[in-house]
Amino acid sequence: MLITYNSCEAEIPAIDQKRISDWVNRVVVNNGGEVGEINYYFCSDDYLLKMNREHLNHDYFTDIITFDYTVANIISGDLFISIDTVRDNAEEYKCTFFDELHRVIIHGILHLLEIDDKTDEDQKIMTQKEDESLALLSEID
Repeated sequence: MLITYNSCEAEIPAIDQKRISDWVNRVVVNNGGEVGEINYYFCSDDYLLKMNREHLNHDYFTDIITFDYTVANIISGDLFISIDTVRDNAEEYKCTFFDELHRVIIHGILHLLEIDDKTDEDQKIMTQKEDESLALLSEID
Protein backbone atom coordinates (compact mmCIF):
# COMPACT_ATOMS: atom_id res chain seq x y z
CA MET A 1 0.00 0.00 0.00
CA LEU A 2 1.40 3.36 -1.01
CA ILE A 3 -0.64 6.50 -0.38
CA THR A 4 1.10 9.86 -0.74
CA TYR A 5 0.06 13.44 0.00
CA ASN A 6 1.48 16.20 -2.20
CA SER A 7 1.01 19.90 -2.84
CA CYS A 8 0.42 21.80 -6.09
CA GLU A 9 0.02 25.53 -5.50
CA ALA A 10 -1.60 24.85 -2.10
CA GLU A 11 -0.42 23.60 1.25
CA ILE A 12 -1.19 20.07 2.35
CA PRO A 13 -4.00 20.36 4.92
CA ALA A 14 -3.23 19.45 8.52
CA ILE A 15 -4.66 15.95 8.33
CA ASP A 16 -3.52 12.82 10.12
CA GLN A 17 -2.06 11.12 7.05
CA LYS A 18 -1.66 7.72 8.71
CA ARG A 19 -5.30 7.74 9.87
CA ILE A 20 -6.55 8.84 6.44
CA SER A 21 -4.40 6.18 4.74
CA ASP A 22 -5.73 3.49 7.08
CA TRP A 23 -9.27 4.67 6.36
CA VAL A 24 -8.77 4.70 2.58
CA ASN A 25 -7.29 1.21 2.79
CA ARG A 26 -10.28 -0.04 4.80
CA VAL A 27 -12.78 1.46 2.32
CA VAL A 28 -10.94 -0.11 -0.62
CA VAL A 29 -10.72 -3.54 1.04
CA ASN A 30 -14.38 -3.39 2.12
CA ASN A 31 -15.27 -2.83 -1.53
CA GLY A 32 -13.26 -5.80 -2.80
CA GLY A 33 -10.09 -4.01 -3.80
CA GLU A 34 -6.48 -3.74 -2.75
CA VAL A 35 -4.65 -0.43 -2.48
CA GLY A 36 -1.91 -0.03 -5.04
CA GLU A 37 -0.46 3.46 -5.48
CA ILE A 38 -2.72 6.38 -4.62
CA ASN A 39 -1.40 9.92 -4.83
CA TYR A 40 -3.32 12.88 -3.43
CA TYR A 41 -2.42 16.33 -4.77
CA PHE A 42 -3.80 19.36 -2.94
CA CYS A 43 -4.01 22.35 -5.24
CA SER A 44 -5.61 25.70 -5.93
CA ASP A 45 -8.76 26.37 -7.94
CA ASP A 46 -6.69 27.82 -10.77
CA TYR A 47 -4.44 24.77 -10.94
CA LEU A 48 -7.39 22.36 -11.04
CA LEU A 49 -9.30 24.50 -13.56
CA LYS A 50 -6.29 24.36 -15.87
CA MET A 51 -6.16 20.57 -15.51
CA ASN A 52 -9.91 20.32 -16.08
CA ARG A 53 -9.56 22.28 -19.33
CA GLU A 54 -6.46 20.45 -20.57
CA HIS A 55 -7.36 16.87 -19.70
CA LEU A 56 -11.15 16.75 -19.66
CA ASN A 57 -12.16 19.67 -21.91
CA HIS A 58 -14.31 21.04 -19.05
CA ASP A 59 -14.29 24.77 -18.43
CA TYR A 60 -15.43 24.94 -14.82
CA PHE A 61 -14.16 24.68 -11.26
CA THR A 62 -14.46 21.36 -9.46
CA ASP A 63 -13.45 19.93 -6.11
CA ILE A 64 -11.65 16.83 -7.42
CA ILE A 65 -10.30 15.28 -10.58
CA THR A 66 -9.43 11.60 -10.45
CA PHE A 67 -7.08 9.85 -12.84
CA ASP A 68 -7.67 6.11 -12.64
CA TYR A 69 -4.74 3.70 -13.07
CA THR A 70 -6.50 0.70 -11.53
CA VAL A 71 -5.62 -2.72 -12.90
CA ALA A 72 -7.90 -5.60 -11.94
CA ASN A 73 -8.60 -5.06 -8.23
CA ILE A 74 -5.39 -3.11 -7.50
CA ILE A 75 -6.79 0.38 -6.89
CA SER A 76 -4.41 3.09 -8.07
CA GLY A 77 -4.73 6.68 -9.20
CA ASP A 78 -3.87 10.34 -8.93
CA LEU A 79 -6.44 12.47 -7.12
CA PHE A 80 -6.23 16.26 -7.45
CA ILE A 81 -8.24 18.17 -4.85
CA SER A 82 -8.91 21.92 -4.94
CA ILE A 83 -8.53 23.24 -1.41
CA ASP A 84 -10.28 26.46 -2.50
CA THR A 85 -13.40 24.64 -3.72
CA VAL A 86 -13.44 22.34 -0.67
CA ARG A 87 -13.38 25.44 1.54
CA ASP A 88 -16.19 27.09 -0.49
CA ASN A 89 -18.29 23.91 -0.45
CA ALA A 90 -17.86 23.53 3.30
CA GLU A 91 -19.28 27.00 3.74
CA GLU A 92 -22.13 26.32 1.31
CA TYR A 93 -23.03 22.96 2.91
CA LYS A 94 -22.58 24.36 6.42
CA CYS A 95 -20.02 21.81 7.53
CA THR A 96 -16.42 22.01 8.64
CA PHE A 97 -13.57 22.23 6.16
CA PHE A 98 -12.25 18.84 7.32
CA ASP A 99 -15.66 17.14 7.05
CA GLU A 100 -15.91 18.32 3.46
CA LEU A 101 -12.28 17.42 2.75
CA HIS A 102 -12.85 13.89 4.04
CA ARG A 103 -15.92 13.58 1.81
CA VAL A 104 -13.91 14.64 -1.25
CA ILE A 105 -10.96 12.40 -0.34
CA ILE A 106 -13.21 9.34 -0.25
CA HIS A 107 -15.30 10.48 -3.24
CA GLY A 108 -12.21 10.08 -5.42
CA ILE A 109 -11.54 6.62 -4.01
CA LEU A 110 -15.12 5.59 -4.73
CA HIS A 111 -14.61 6.66 -8.35
CA LEU A 112 -11.53 4.42 -8.47
CA LEU A 113 -13.81 1.65 -7.18
CA GLU A 114 -16.04 2.27 -10.24
CA ILE A 115 -18.82 4.08 -8.42
CA ASP A 116 -20.13 6.80 -10.71
CA ASP A 117 -22.19 9.93 -10.12
CA LYS A 118 -23.36 10.95 -13.58
CA THR A 119 -27.09 10.18 -13.20
CA ASP A 120 -29.47 10.98 -10.35
CA GLU A 121 -29.57 7.29 -9.38
CA ASP A 122 -25.76 7.09 -9.49
CA GLN A 123 -25.55 10.20 -7.29
CA LYS A 124 -27.79 8.55 -4.69
CA ILE A 125 -25.55 5.48 -4.63
CA MET A 126 -22.42 7.67 -4.43
CA THR A 127 -23.84 9.66 -1.52
CA GLN A 128 -24.79 6.45 0.30
CA LYS A 129 -21.27 5.04 -0.22
CA GLU A 130 -19.73 8.34 0.93
CA ASP A 131 -21.85 8.29 4.09
CA GLU A 132 -20.95 4.66 4.81
CA SER A 133 -17.26 5.42 4.26
CA LEU A 134 -17.32 8.54 6.42
CA ALA A 135 -18.88 6.50 9.24
CA LEU A 136 -15.84 4.18 9.09
CA LEU A 137 -13.48 7.11 9.66
CA SER A 138 -14.81 7.61 13.17
CA GLU A 139 -13.80 4.03 14.00
CA ILE A 140 -10.14 4.56 13.10
CA ASP A 141 -7.77 5.85 15.79
